[in-house]
Amino acid sequence: MRIVVLDGYTLNPGDLSWEGLRALGTCEIYERTPPEQVIARAKDAEIVLTNKAVLSEEILRQLPHLKYVGVLATGHNIVDGQTARERDIPVTNVPTYGTQSVAQMVLAHLLNFTQRVGHHAQTVADGRWTHCEDWCYWDHPLVELAGQTMGIVGFGRIGRATGQLALAFGMELTAYDAVLPSPAPRDVKMTDLDTLLRRSDVVSLHCPLTPETKHLINAERLARMKPSAFLINTSRGPLVDEQALAEALNSDRLAGAALDVLSVEPPPADNPLLSAKNCFITPHIAWATRAARQRLLETVVDNIEAFLAGGPKNVVNC
Repeated sequence: MRIVVLDGYTLNPGDLSWEGLRALGTCEIYERTPPEQVIARAKDAEIVLTNKAVLSEEILRQLPHLKYVGVLATGHNIVDGQTARERDIPVTNVPTYGTQSVAQMVLAHLLNFTQRVGHHAQTVADGRWTHCEDWCYWDHPLVELAGQTMGIVGFGRIGRATGQLALAFGMELTAYDAVLPSPAPRDVKMTDLDTLLRRSDVVSLHCPLTPETKHLINAERLARMKPSAFLINTSRGPLVDEQALAEALNSDRLAGAALDVLSVEPPPADNPLLSAKNCFITPHIAWATRAARQRLLETVVDNIEAFLAGGPKNVVNC
């Protein structure tokens, strides 16, 4: 089998091994592939692996030897699944590799809000404590999480893992999901979205991007949140109306926002959230712990092995 990886750098910038993949066939790995080079690099491949490089209908129809597409992520909208299905080409993804890592990032952002560790450590490094008249100081309100309410929007694997971490901090937990879990989880109050937004001190988004969830958090819903509340999004950027969020932050109608995802990535310089008050943005790295990326790579290899054995799994275009 001739295997081509179109954009392997974000998965493996050099700290993982490709040997498991190389054992399955002739393997050509590109760190990045610009759109105009996708066809040239993939035209002779039987197996193509992609993270963000788009495989549209036009491109797929120009890859005559293609038998399998593996997405190096959970989201698979970069591949035209229908065209692949018409050609009997399975498209697979990796659905569960980053659950704990993403949940951990939610709490990292939340603790940044409540303690501002980075800020205060920098002031010490700058010499401020050395010259302080008092034995301690703080520049932002310090918030104890115990007794605060976390609202989780989307109560799937990552939402539940985030909830467990919140419970460990003594937080109250409320959740909304379009599909009610059965049986109802312990220690979690399931409610409607508007009630969750009104009652929560922290709102964390964990739902997929669909036509129904695009701009789920808009100006109207932001207005329902407490002015002291925090919004955290480690799911999909377009869940949030970015202009509305920036306006809410800049007018002090919301205490803060933490985002690991934006509607366009990398963001253009005029994205209003880049300069919004109390808005903390990380560059889509919640998934990127070494442990999570190792699990991802191992599952990619497992997916290909299953395909070669005649029983493909994690197929998303059945």
